[in-house]
Amino acid sequence: MQKNITISTGKREALYDITKDVMKVVKDVSIDTGVVNVYVQGATAGIMIQENWDQSVQNDVINLLQKHIPKGIWEHDMQDGNADAHLKAGLVGPSESIPIINGHIGLSTWQNIFLCEFDGPRTRRNIVVTLTKSA
Repeated sequence: MQKNITISTGKREALYDITKDVMKVVKDVSIDTGVVNVYVQGATAGIMIQENWDQSVQNDVINLLQKHIPKGIWEHDMQDGNADAHLKAGLVGPSESIPIINGHIGLSTWQNIFLCEFDGPRTRRNIVVTLTKSA
């Protein structure tokens, strides 16, 4: 089973909480035990599981990546000026897999699923949610 989630992003670099969107897909499919894979299409975005208690952790993620992968110093910047976004997306990765336990996403209390935007703003970021039922 597969469904798409589409969101728009308003900043060049930010984390967007998509947990409720993914939870809705899992609920609608009614799988008791399995795996949900969350995958963003695009070479300048990623998917990350992180804390969402307050904005500080999300800000820290962006600040860390900006310090270690600054904008404007990479070879690919000669083509379109977004080499840092490609490198950040490569480090974070395009997907996360989460177990489905008793019909619910197996996240802990402080875990949420984030789209990591590194080359926004974008009117459309397409996220593919794939559900696999355990035998």
